[in-house]
Amino acid sequence: MAGYVGSSSALEDLFGAKLQGKEGPVSTSEALAGKNAIGIYFSAHWCPPCRGFTPKLAEWYTKDLKAKGLEVIFVSSDRDEAAFNDYFGEQPWLALPFEDRDRKDSLSKKFKVQGIPSFVILDAEGKKITTDGRGAVEKDPTGVDLPWRPKSLKEVLSGAKLVKGDGSSVNLSDAVAGKKAFGIWYSWFSCQCFERFVPVVCVSSDRDADSFKSYFAEQPWLALDFDNRKAKEELSTACKVEGIPSFVILDPSDFSMINEDGRAASSGDPEGKELPWIPKAVKDLAQGPGAINEVPTVMVFCESSSKEEQTALADALTPLAQNYRDEAKAAGDEDPALGFMVSTSAEGLAEKVRSMINLPAPSTKEKPRMALLDMPHNGSYYVADEDTDVNLEAVMKFIADYKGDTLTGHAKLPTRVFPK
Repeated sequence: MAGYVGSSSALEDLFGAKLQGKEGPVSTSEALAGKNAIGIYFSAHWCPPCRGFTPKLAEWYTKDLKAKGLEVIFVSSDRDEAAFNDYFGEQPWLALPFEDRDRKDSLSKKFKVQGIPSFVILDAEGKKITTDGRGAVEKDPTGVDLPWRPKSLKEVLSGAKLVKGDGSSVNLSDAVAGKKAFGIWYSWFSCQCFERFVPVVCVSSDRDADSFKSYFAEQPWLALDFDNRKAKEELSTACKVEGIPSFVILDPSDFSMINEDGRAASSGDPEGKELPWIPKAVKDLAQGPGAINEVPTVMVFCESSSKEEQTALADALTPLAQNYRDEAKAAGDEDPALGFMVSTSAEGLAEKVRSMINLPAPSTKEKPRMALLDMPHNGSYYVADEDTDVNLEAVMKFIADYKGDTLTGHAKLPTRVFPK
């Protein structure tokens, strides 16, 4: 079925009034009218994986995808306009004008692009469908499932076959009835998993059924039927799983996601006193990096403070942090514009972060220190002055200066340096 004309203002907000066509500038609203999907292709001529993927995508686009309503917009990370022109000359679609670097940066930040090639799929209204367009098109190069809208957790789980250790099938709704939460545990036979995690459903990444059966025999819970590899992939996409072991906490009432970082939540509360582990607005770095890679994060280092002082700092920041989360939810965004963390332990990740931002190890008399890590924006970070008294007012001023681009002490780190 033919697509419909999306909101021209929304699309122009994203891409500007003009895009670059093969014969020169074209109207964004006219060029994208009637499309079923819009693919934003972040790429560059200097990138070897890009040069390998671009000819394939161009072939698929020309042969099938264009006719099925997909338009592609090339967003260049080339170092100069000559390289852009040379590379764009090989491509059969549209491009964001090279000189519009501010919009390029805005698109990269909006869709959390941290490496290229990256292929983001939008609907006709300019709303995100998936950031894993590359994986989607590689699995479906003829566009049978275009626009590659990922299934929801409820859609995947409702039709999934679950098994017990004896091989018998079980209904998930019956298995989780009356529970506060249930978990999806991603693992495989050779993975050193933690026995304190108690999920309901194991999703195996084993290479063969025999390895799965051997591993599953040690587990007291349910498992996704190993033969249903498609459901495994759909579930991994819906749960945003990037590596194993991974533990995702879901709501039994509607199968919605409660906490995608169940590993950190359960390790910090092995007895389940805080089930269902609803994510706190102010996270503790001691329990993992959270979304530092994806979300600019205000971090308060208070390792030398007493437990009461640490709790008071987190409590003081919670209303502000929750406001950012509420704004994101109202806007339909996955992540807030800012994240908030406290560092209560000098070991582990705190030691690494302090070293990276040139913050000395805490002394026994150190007062709380404040920093802002902006990993999505080229790994930028800022550290507040040593004599700053960290309180809500100081944090709000720090944020205002960050938004106003007036913070001093700016520096950069390699992007995505924190493992999930």
